[in-house]
Amino acid sequence: MATPVGTVPSTLPVISLTDVGIRFRRNRRSRRNFKDLFAARSRRSRPGEFWALQNVSFTVQRGEAIGVVGRNGQGKSTLLKLVTGVVLPDAGVVNVTEGVAPLIEITGGFVDDLTVRDNVYLTAGLHGMTRKQIDAQFDEIIEFAEIADFVDTPYKHLSSGMKVRIAFAVISRLEEPIILVDEVLAVGDKAFREKCYRRIEELLAGGRTLFIVSHNERDLRRFCKRGLYLDKGDLVLDGPIDEVLARYNAEYGVKPA
Repeated sequence: MATPVGTVPSTLPVISLTDVGIRFRRNRRSRRNFKDLFAARSRRSRPGEFWALQNVSFTVQRGEAIGVVGRNGQGKSTLLKLVTGVVLPDAGVVNVTEGVAPLIEITGGFVDDLTVRDNVYLTAGLHGMTRKQIDAQFDEIIEFAEIADFVDTPYKHLSSGMKVRIAFAVISRLEEPIILVDEVLAVGDKAFREKCYRRIEELLAGGRTLFIVSHNERDLRRFCKRGLYLDKGDLVLDGPIDEVLARYNAEYGVKPA
């Protein structure tokens, strides 16, 4: 049967990176100045710069659950930001064909001075949900986050655990096909983490694509069949999650969980 016009065949990757690299400056938080954005691409580092990722290539099919492994500072969070489009590569091509729901920092992209209520409507609205759709799910979001008494509190006054709860509650309700999670669930308490894990399993059962960065091997094995091992900005290994974890543990003397 022919594929309907305007649809993407399921055999095509939803994420593909081809020879991707990105560099940063060591001595300042900003990447480079405005002029540099229009300079010709070069693989040579300027003084004070380093490649956070280099020559990274892989593809992801719809419905895959992938764990990203590596020590701190090896490019894992940067990889997720490339997938979301928060940062752009200095070399290579990043192609993402479906919408992304990112939970890649504790704030979840929320605005400090807005209330929890306003942040829910803003974030969900930016991801394409109508006000009617948000209205229909608002109570469930707040109930999931367990912060009914703080709905009209400015986000900046919430504890770190409360911020994680409301951010995850919103992001996991979005209809974006790709979900990115970067360590933030480590902040929440055990009972809430388990509730989040069950929600992630529901999303995976529904065909969502998952990228998760975690140092918790049990979590990675629970959700992921495939792993990416990053070291010093290079993609060292792309394979079954057990093989990726074994390689990482062997190289850095980490005892298996």
